[in-house]
Amino acid sequence: MSNPPSAVQSQGQRYKAVIFDIGGVVMRSPFIAIAEYERAHGLPVDYINTSIVGYGSKGAWQKFERGELDLLSFYPAFGGELSDTVHGNKCYRSYCEKKGISCPPLPEKLNIDGRELFGAMMRASGTYDSHIREAILRIREAGKHRVIALTNNFAKIEVPPEELEYLGWDAGVVPTHLTDLFDDFCDSSTLGMRKPEPEFYLTACRRNNIEPSEAIFLDDIGLNLKAAQVLGMDTIHVRIGKTLEAVKELESRIGIKLTNVGAKL
Repeated sequence: MSNPPSAVQSQGQRYKAVIFDIGGVVMRSPFIAIAEYERAHGLPVDYINTSIVGYGSKGAWQKFERGELDLLSFYPAFGGELSDTVHGNKCYRSYCEKKGISCPPLPEKLNIDGRELFGAMMRASGTYDSHIREAILRIREAGKHRVIALTNNFAKIEVPPEELEYLGWDAGVVPTHLTDLFDDFCDSSTLGMRKPEPEFYLTACRRNNIEPSEAIFLDDIGLNLKAAQVLGMDTIHVRIGKTLEAVKELESRIGIKLTNVGAKL
């Protein structure tokens, strides 16, 4: 049963900000390229993701997102870590155990090219999701909420000119046509912190003069959403291929029409 108009309006007035992740929400998910890479190299589903997450805050990926590694140092560090099958297999066995699934055969040796994988991820994630972009434009037009980006990203990273085209970054690492969508753009590499670190979320709130309870946050990663929930934010999980459903949920929460779906011609 849908909420009556008065209830929707009251709930929408509670929020002062809508906070969006970028990759996998505003832009196409880089996880699609990771899945393609796993299939091409005969790796189990989510093998690379579990290996990346398994390094905690100390991995090359995490350091890169905080702006602690330059691009050309990141490539070999990233590939080297993902080629470590002792680490990767341990992480994947734990992943299977937590999910209650049987563990498939795991690789004995790997030689993952960090540049190749990262390039595929960045090129895959260079396209806007049309539903989310339209929602952002409508929220901005309504003028009732701050629209904030909270992204593990690479704005601070200096990229050699020859790498920009390879990575699909012809318009820049973080182009102005993206940052201009938002009232505030909180980038992990610029601020030196990343999701799911609580201080990253709190910094975004302080920069925009809001409390966490006054924000609703959209992300595609469960760990990031859980961290936001602990701080008091409402959240919406944006699943791959399900962005329209996420926008409809956001629409119901803030009381603003964000799509043309179902509209009469």
